[in-house]
Amino acid sequence: MEGGARRDQWGYEVRTSSDACVSAINAYYHQVLIYGRERSVILKATESDKDCVLANILAAHFLASSDPSRAPSYLHAAISRLEQATSYEKAVFDAVNSLMCENRDDDVALELHFKLLKDFPRDLASVKRAQVLCFYMGRPDLSLALIQEVLPQNQEKSYIYGMLAFPLLELGRMGDAEKAVKKALEINKHDCWAQHNMCHVLQNECRFKEAVDFMEGCSPSWDRISSFMITHNWWHVALCFLEGHWPIQRILEVYDQHIWKELEKPNAAHPEVYLNCLGLLLRVHVRGEIEVFKDRLKILISCITDQRNWFMEWHFDVLILWALANAGEVSKAEDLLKGLKSRAAKMNNKKRELIQKGLSLAEAMYEYGRGNNKRALELLGLDFDAVNYKIIGASDEQLDVFSEVWYSVLLSAGQATKAIEALEKSIKKRGGVPFLWRLLERAYNMIGSKEATIVGEKAKELESKYL
Repeated sequence: MEGGARRDQWGYEVRTSSDACVSAINAYYHQVLIYGRERSVILKATESDKDCVLANILAAHFLASSDPSRAPSYLHAAISRLEQATSYEKAVFDAVNSLMCENRDDDVALELHFKLLKDFPRDLASVKRAQVLCFYMGRPDLSLALIQEVLPQNQEKSYIYGMLAFPLLELGRMGDAEKAVKKALEINKHDCWAQHNMCHVLQNECRFKEAVDFMEGCSPSWDRISSFMITHNWWHVALCFLEGHWPIQRILEVYDQHIWKELEKPNAAHPEVYLNCLGLLLRVHVRGEIEVFKDRLKILISCITDQRNWFMEWHFDVLILWALANAGEVSKAEDLLKGLKSRAAKMNNKKRELIQKGLSLAEAMYEYGRGNNKRALELLGLDFDAVNYKIIGASDEQLDVFSEVWYSVLLSAGQATKAIEALEKSIKKRGGVPFLWRLLERAYNMIGSKEATIVGEKAKELESKYL
């Protein structure tokens, strides 16, 4: 375009005379949408044009999480040229800058993203950024509303239906989610987020073999995706093996060959791998199989005692608390718990109130790790519902393990009747998980019910399915 402006891949004006700058911005968009490992490409945009507002604000946002000390200089560069920016760049600046404010207001940040996307609905990278914000707010309803707002302008676009599927499945609309995923994969079979969402659907419906076959078939296309996404996809595969009661060796193989092995790559993001390792090992622990992973857990513990891995994500911290306490690293766990409480105290009133559930879950997992099941149950309560804890930044599938912990501490506290009520409700939704039937059998045995025999036979039938 004339006048020192170009258009990005969405067709929106960017104030720059550098084709290389716009090319790098477009490459960055692609990396965001594919969960790529090369998001640092945005820095090439600023090298090509140090005055481009869009390049600088996107670079600042990228660095805010990957190298925080470098982010301010890019933010200041964007601010210094803001008056010359296009209306699109100004809208992106406002939305992204709101995410980088100290003690940010998530509602304001989301409102600014809705405003941006109302005027510029084809910007799928900003849609993705807004959906990530919704996820950490625990608001799949707002995430769905966002997609429904921009969908009419993005019919048949790659990645949009994968983004549609996730809030649908988080809202329990599995049929609609599956339709959206299939549409996404028709457009782009290598959309790893859509693949991941299909696994969610199949796993939720206890179609474990179908889920494993599907994900293993997709796995050759995962080479260039981020450490989190590749290990998270394999975490799903391992979980299907675990929930379907495959031999424990299958879970061990996935852990060794596909999750931990990611750390051998030169550009691996270690905390992202540790998160998926911990999420899997807690499941194994609840099922009484942790002895098989004892040496691996010991190595993992040595990594997460490093405080540089703390205070990144609430979900990660909650899992670290369990692991440290369980390994006898009580003083370290207490330091982490105190740090979480201190951070919560500094939040604004609205955010502090929202994160209270996260804090109670963190303390409960600390107590559970120490073996203090009575106190863990007091903190979780007799009416615990994991779906109410999305604020820690976890999907329903990731939260399920905390339900399993709750069932376990209910039974250890002799709350058999309450456990039966909760387990029967869970089995009604997902009756193909043998572990839930085994817990129900144990609860019925505690009250001397003849139902225990029937339930035990059902568990045995399901356990033999994949042996």
